[in-house]
Amino acid sequence: MVANNTSVLLIYTGGTIGMIENPETGALENFNMEQLQKHIPELQNFGFCIDTYQFDPPMDSSDMDPEAWQRLVRIISDHYDQYTGFVILHGTDTMAYTASALSFMLENLNKPVILTGSQLPIGVLRTDGKENLLTSIEIATACHPNGRPVVPEVCIFFENHLMRGNRTTKMNAENFNAFRSFNYPNLASAGIHIKYNNVQIHAHPSAATLKPHYLLDTNIAILKLFPGIQENIVASLLATEGLKAVVLETYGSGNAPRKEWFLRLLQAASLRGIVIVNVTQCHAGMVEMERYETGYWLMQAGVVSGYDSTTESAVTKLMFLLGHNYGPDEVRRLMTVPLAGEITV
Repeated sequence: MVANNTSVLLIYTGGTIGMIENPETGALENFNMEQLQKHIPELQNFGFCIDTYQFDPPMDSSDMDPEAWQRLVRIISDHYDQYTGFVILHGTDTMAYTASALSFMLENLNKPVILTGSQLPIGVLRTDGKENLLTSIEIATACHPNGRPVVPEVCIFFENHLMRGNRTTKMNAENFNAFRSFNYPNLASAGIHIKYNNVQIHAHPSAATLKPHYLLDTNIAILKLFPGIQENIVASLLATEGLKAVVLETYGSGNAPRKEWFLRLLQAASLRGIVIVNVTQCHAGMVEMERYETGYWLMQAGVVSGYDSTTESAVTKLMFLLGHNYGPDEVRRLMTVPLAGEITV
């Protein structure tokens, strides 16, 4: 259902979807929103207003950073009451990080914020960008008969699937189905009809007011375990000046070596106030630190469970919590509490 006052703000940050091949060099270059509309004339067929906002210059998603996330939050906050929903065109490489960050930074969000992009540029004959964009706009304007948005949360739409943003990971650099939500059901599937999984979609009370957040702290590291990892490497990382948190990528259901030096370094870091969050290297499944003895020793060393969080979500959630000056104990507690549907406890 689309109301008469429906409107969408289309925010172009950059990325493959907005690129076109230079005929002289063969290199992909950014082009502007007017050219995007030229390549997708179907945008004119929507019976409502589609306004555009463009990053100038456009950003490759490899360059995406917290400053850009703050800018997106500002744009959405400043225009929140003017639009039914928001669609963000974004490069695929860091899209899951941006979607995760926005889910925490847009507290009490009650409108759709849909991120999408493409694996092939919009000017290429077989581009996936066209369908991704058109369907994202349709989802961003979908409302229940009572006028409430169908999907009032930050999502990624890609290759016929709508996924909760902070549950999503890029898992394919080659195919059109680039993203997957391994630990949470898709929120919608787009075929001839768009079928919404209403039970899984998050909804705030209608009275909730958007509360934008801009404070982020990036003094975070990711430590991915592998057989043979050296003590001096782990010690050096944990001794990094200013370090406040570590996302520890462990094996299986949250397991790690039981070497004395490893547990000693983790415990010493925890006692210094460094928050260490345990997430699994596996795409699907969750950390269960009580399941095996190795997980128990990590708990004794002060490591907290990230449950079924993606690395992207754990990193951005830590940035968000640390940015708001919560102490280490409170950050540890809040990492085990779902703030925006990012974990299943």
